[in-house]
Amino acid sequence: MLEKLVTEQPNPASRHLDQLATPEILAIMNTADAEVPAAVARELPRIAKAVDAISGALERGGHLVYIGAGTSGRLGVLDAAECAPTFNVSPDLVRGIIAGGERSLARAAEASEDDPAAGARDLIESGFGTADVLVGIAASGRTPYVLGGVNKAREIGSITCGISCTPDSELSRAVDYPIEPVPGPEIVTGSTRLRAGTATKLVLNMISTAVMIRLGHVYGNLMVNVQPSNQKLEDRARRIIERATGVSYERASALLEQSGRSVRTAIIMEMKRVSREDAERLLAAAAGRIGEALK
Repeated sequence: MLEKLVTEQPNPASRHLDQLATPEILAIMNTADAEVPAAVARELPRIAKAVDAISGALERGGHLVYIGAGTSGRLGVLDAAECAPTFNVSPDLVRGIIAGGERSLARAAEASEDDPAAGARDLIESGFGTADVLVGIAASGRTPYVLGGVNKAREIGSITCGISCTPDSELSRAVDYPIEPVPGPEIVTGSTRLRAGTATKLVLNMISTAVMIRLGHVYGNLMVNVQPSNQKLEDRARRIIERATGVSYERASALLEQSGRSVRTAIIMEMKRVSREDAERLLAAAAGRIGEALK
């Protein structure tokens, strides 16, 4: 069965890869990678539907959970981990589950992906509930661990999405919102950490970023929910206030402190000429969306 999967097919362009000079190897890799964005572009309508469904669930109090094994699992955990510092959301709003647990992040535990019961068990033990959304990630679209988690999520009535890199995959048939970027065979046959991994990362970038934009955590193209938790992020917070309001860097620094170190509050304080308390009230009434608060 595996031999029929796109992800397991040999790539004709890399047939003699071991006999090539290093620049030629890299050129083949670069050419192959250049085809990935087109594969993702073909899935934009499906990605958009998933984003809207996820945004709605999170607005209703749900969480976004990724589940995967191996490379797919690591990419899900990575995307989840980066949401909290980027958008200043609760660390449990977006979570990642990987087959084999945290130890699998640094050391491969490939055998753990073959147990569908473990996927279902890990999902429930993570606190996943009916209001949450599960995104199953499996390049082959057939990883038992992921399918076990997806089936459990559907059993309890949750929204499910799937990201796979092979057409009409088993995962796609099991979820409400299938996404199938198919970049084609890998240059090292079956090594889905390459093009399939890149395609998956691009899709995850789109999902989490677009969801956070829909939830109001971005104003224009500014990261207005950034946590000023170190020197770099503190400087970024000040520059965001500066750009959004047109004030000087020094004034932006003062606003950041006066606002309780909240970029969004600082922007409203300056643009509406109101106190911190009034700015916080306006933001609360607008569900945190700066554009709405300014109206």
